[in-house]
Amino acid sequence: MFALIQAAGWPIWFLLVASVVAVTVIIERLLYLRRSRVLPSTLLPEVLDVVRSGRVNAEIIAQLEQNSPLGRVLAAGLRHRQSPREVMKEAIADAGRASAHHLERYLTTLGTVATLAPLMGLFGTVVGMIELFGAQQGTITDPLQVAHGISVALYNTGFGLAVAMPALLFHRHFHAQVDALVIDMEKQALRFLDQMSNGQD
Repeated sequence: MFALIQAAGWPIWFLLVASVVAVTVIIERLLYLRRSRVLPSTLLPEVLDVVRSGRVNAEIIAQLEQNSPLGRVLAAGLRHRQSPREVMKEAIADAGRASAHHLERYLTTLGTVATLAPLMGLFGTVVGMIELFGAQQGTITDPLQVAHGISVALYNTGFGLAVAMPALLFHRHFHAQVDALVIDMEKQALRFLDQMSNGQD
């Protein structure tokens, strides 16, 4: 493997860095974007029980905010539980936008890797071809050597595509996953808002 990297030339090091970045982001997002972590199934009923029992205080709100992205949204509503519905709704919407932005963290980086990796691979191939034909000084002495040189140059293109394809796949997957989580978060926030508004009536 190391011999292959050496043969492909210095441009492949950019691709190696890009592949490490992509793998790191993919693993981090796979761990973070779990539904149980973003939208704990029992959180909303538990919060509503606390509200009904009158045990809401600053410590409870702070713990809820640290619980999950959904917790941050519900905590914003609890902070404005004595305010009119529109004020509470606006606070929940602001927290929801911040949580959605947090869910999309690093996805731009992954998309950039997916876009740039084929170009970096092509760049490595071009550099390899320039070095190959420059070394021949305008004359082809050994066709087998030239064929080998071209195959080595093409390693960059192949590696660039190998990095780009999974990066693009996971980039699209994570975007779809975030969209689904945000929609569910909005639904739970509306249920919470309705319950709080009914309690104020």
